[in-house]
Amino acid sequence: MARTIADDLVIVLAGAAGQGLQSIESILAQLLKMSGYNYFSASEFMSRVRGGANSTAIRVSGKRATGFLDRIDILLPLHREAIPHLGKRITPDTIVIGEKDKIDHQGMIDIQFTRMAAETGGAIYANTIAAGCICGLLKVDEKECEDFILGYFSGKSEEIRSNNVAAIKKGYAAGKGLAGITVAIEKDAAVKKELLLTGSEAIALGALAGGCDYVCAYPMSPSTGVLVEMASHAKKFPIIVEQVEDEIGVVNMALGAWYAGARALVTTSGGGFALMCEGISLCGMIESPLVLHLAQRPGPATGLPTRSEQGDLDLVLHAGHGDFPRIILAPGTLAEGFALTQKAFNLAAAYQIPVFILTDQFFIDSRGNTPVFPVGDLNVEKHVVKTATDYKRFSLTENGISPRGIPGYGSGQVCADSDEHDEAGHITEDLDLRVRMVDKRLKKFAAIRADIIAPKLVGSGDYRTLVVCWGSTFDTVCEAVESLGEKDVAVLHFSWLFPFPEEAGAYLKKAANLIVVEGNASAQFARLIRLETGVASDHNLLKYNGLPFSVEEIKGEIQKIFRAGGRHGKCF
Repeated sequence: MARTIADDLVIVLAGAAGQGLQSIESILAQLLKMSGYNYFSASEFMSRVRGGANSTAIRVSGKRATGFLDRIDILLPLHREAIPHLGKRITPDTIVIGEKDKIDHQGMIDIQFTRMAAETGGAIYANTIAAGCICGLLKVDEKECEDFILGYFSGKSEEIRSNNVAAIKKGYAAGKGLAGITVAIEKDAAVKKELLLTGSEAIALGALAGGCDYVCAYPMSPSTGVLVEMASHAKKFPIIVEQVEDEIGVVNMALGAWYAGARALVTTSGGGFALMCEGISLCGMIESPLVLHLAQRPGPATGLPTRSEQGDLDLVLHAGHGDFPRIILAPGTLAEGFALTQKAFNLAAAYQIPVFILTDQFFIDSRGNTPVFPVGDLNVEKHVVKTATDYKRFSLTENGISPRGIPGYGSGQVCADSDEHDEAGHITEDLDLRVRMVDKRLKKFAAIRADIIAPKLVGSGDYRTLVVCWGSTFDTVCEAVESLGEKDVAVLHFSWLFPFPEEAGAYLKKAANLIVVEGNASAQFARLIRLETGVASDHNLLKYNGLPFSVEEIKGEIQKIFRAGGRHGKCF
């Protein structure tokens, strides 16, 4: 049956770990973006090195579209487990392209990737053939494909390079020759000049722009991508990247680096962060800057190591014993990932507090094109003073922010003590001074208010229903709400979570129907909203099975709420 796909195409690659799904996606990402297609991909995979059932969803669009869709237009299954693994998402409209002798699916289009690869030089070339097939279907310039492959494998032998060129040409011919499938997606020349980044890369670039010169971590998915990306920049930028023996060492080394004058980044996930909580409390007492990126995954304990969740807000909000200020940020787009990470370093330095950046596996591992980040107005704000002989590290000030010195810069002594201390940093048990020191630290909250970023309203200001989201769910929620076609429904997205933006109260109180969407089981952000504003959500859409929200399921759940006319919330 003939089929024309216009405006928006979802291609899903599915197979086992070790079959090269990411190699195919990497080739397609660069070639499709070079051709002027808007590109977005999101991966889900099991926690294993070989085997299992994994998939990568690629969205190719005529306009920027980065919401996650359940729909599958074209499926390339690389092993027989792919079909049952994705069964709920496969419909009669899904075009399945694969090897009939290996995968049994009615109506599947047979392309013998393995045989074609063997004819080219070996089974290893099957991935390049599969990538070529998609390029042929989308009518990517064939010469551009060949030139790209030569560059992509430039570090390999001449034989491997020529075999890969032959492989992509074979795949291209197979895809171009598929009868009955027409892809009519408009290209945009402006896309060619844009950046193509993963969430990990956006966070790493933001850290570089923030003046980061020291990174330490203990590898833990899904945060490891940021560590690897920072290490890749270490030869071009003056950065020290250190893999530490454990997370307790990580946070303490980062605090030591800030004490010495460096601008340090910690990247971790929930289980690693749990071990850092004593160090976070130390950070509060010695009033040290700290920037910590936490890529969330399902817990508790080891949980689902390679899956996605927004379950660590409460952990970060309350980490560390005692009372001290902090800032929590949660980017929703690649541009926000860059800008908020850059800003985090200046905020940490200005207020001498920990600043947390919350992402998740969906955000970190997704890839898409985005306009080049504006950098002309960005500054690295160090907020360091040259000390005099009478310097007092923790001097009592009107706004609670003491002048920050670093050892060796001036003639003063820069003291740091984990016990309560006097203005010079010496241990004290003067209980009246203890109260003044706690009050001094908490005064920073008032100063921080000047930097708080208000939530972003998307849609009409004349809303009756307000859909609230935070972090990585932004684009998916916006697309779901837009597809409803209801003029009195708007989205309010938070990228600054704490201290809670005062401006949010007016938005929330105006809504006749308040829906909060978040990826955890206990409605953590909805609870924070009620604590800070007194406004309770009418409906919580919660998901915590390890997968990201999709446009279709959010749209469907909101429609159920409208049909019910009362309280209705679903947990996936």
